[in-house]
Amino acid sequence: MTTTNLKEKTVRGGLARVCSQAANFLLRAGSLVILARLLSPKDFGLVAMVTAVIGVLNLFKDFGLSTATVQRTSVTDEQISTLFWVNMLVGVILAIASVAVAPGVAAFYHEPRLVAPTVVLALGFLFNAAGVQHSALLQRQMRFTALAVIDIASLTISTAVGIGMALRGYRYWSLVGIALLGPLVTTVCVWAAAAWVPGMPRQRVGLRSMMRFGGTVTLNGLVVYVAYNLDKVLLGRFWGAEILGIYGRAYQLINIPRDMLNSAVGVVAFSALSRVQDDPGRLKSYFLKGYSLVLALTLPFTILCALFADDATLVLLGPKWTPAAPILRLLAPTILTFAMINPFGWLLYSTGLVGRSLRIALVIAPLVIAGYLVGLPHGAKGVALGYSVSMTLWIIPHILWCIRGTVISFRDIFQSLSRPLVSGITAAALPCTMQVFYGHMWSPWLRLVLGITVFVGVYLGMLLYVMGQKAFYLNLLGGLRRSSVDHKALASA
Repeated sequence: MTTTNLKEKTVRGGLARVCSQAANFLLRAGSLVILARLLSPKDFGLVAMVTAVIGVLNLFKDFGLSTATVQRTSVTDEQISTLFWVNMLVGVILAIASVAVAPGVAAFYHEPRLVAPTVVLALGFLFNAAGVQHSALLQRQMRFTALAVIDIASLTISTAVGIGMALRGYRYWSLVGIALLGPLVTTVCVWAAAAWVPGMPRQRVGLRSMMRFGGTVTLNGLVVYVAYNLDKVLLGRFWGAEILGIYGRAYQLINIPRDMLNSAVGVVAFSALSRVQDDPGRLKSYFLKGYSLVLALTLPFTILCALFADDATLVLLGPKWTPAAPILRLLAPTILTFAMINPFGWLLYSTGLVGRSLRIALVIAPLVIAGYLVGLPHGAKGVALGYSVSMTLWIIPHILWCIRGTVISFRDIFQSLSRPLVSGITAAALPCTMQVFYGHMWSPWLRLVLGITVFVGVYLGMLLYVMGQKAFYLNLLGGLRRSSVDHKALASA
């Protein structure tokens, strides 16, 4: 693939992913608002109890083999076919394991209602396994527009069905329906889009290194999952479904923007970086542009959630969710840290440094778990505070470890970080002042709208003009526009 073609595909793919994730954000935020009014905190907590436990099994759904398929510079049809059947075998094993642990999950939480949802959600492992390699093929071919359409279709259908079930009184089963229908729709769509039918599995097709790569990726994901989800397991076990439901909604509300933006850029960045892993100059340029974009878009969302936690909770979730507001504010540093450190996964995975990623995960896991345990006696707010303190302490060591021996320097990262961070802190000053002196005179809706408007205006002014980033974003928008025009011209030719 030539430099020009890769750049065009990357830019076009980035545009498709951004549009997709914008739609996903609206759908997820809308469903969150609607379901929060139709269901109780306990309904959310019950499903969160199940997903926090069987989510460990979900990490093995593709055994890291989809990542291996995308990362390799070349891969054969025989290899992909064999990987497909490996994935299916893993899916069957995980489904059986999920059914087997269902009674144990119910016993652990002292909640017998968890048996049936755990058994039903086991089907999700089969649905996911059947579409892993097809999705990886689309990603490898950088067909991000197709993947974007599939993501939107899957989320739209599953959300509509879930809301319909909630309206009919199915309570927590509506959340189970969303979790199960999403992977089913996705798998059906990726089969249709990829138009690839797997052949029979073969021996001696050169899978050993790919299996080793995938195994390391999976082990890394397992360690990270345990570290970042044990908070929910502990709260569910010791504080009950209602407290977990409140904590989970606060976490989802503040994490949706960060998750959407990282996903929008991350999939494209990983594919592009994998293609240029042997070209240090392009690797550095692509990474820093993606990193700067994610930070610039994530930071304002996170700061806004911290500033307007009370009003956002009341307006978006409703009065019965007001206990989530202080948790939302306490979790803000955690999500901010994720925005700063998670993109380094693109760099490590695309350059084959999965071993380093695993070693980093093995260090961060006990640090984060210690934060949970210190805060657990104080409930959800204590866990949120412990989580944020431990993550904040980890930022600089994480960055230094990730970039060691790469073409990226700490100065590069500092420059990328400082501009949106200083802009965000400066932009927060005026809304804070307005809240203190005039906030009591306004309704929650008015405070939220005015505060966001003022913050965004000051933030953009600082970032684009004071920090000198106007040219960078104009070039980025220009590249998107040129890519769109070129794509239309080719389609009409």
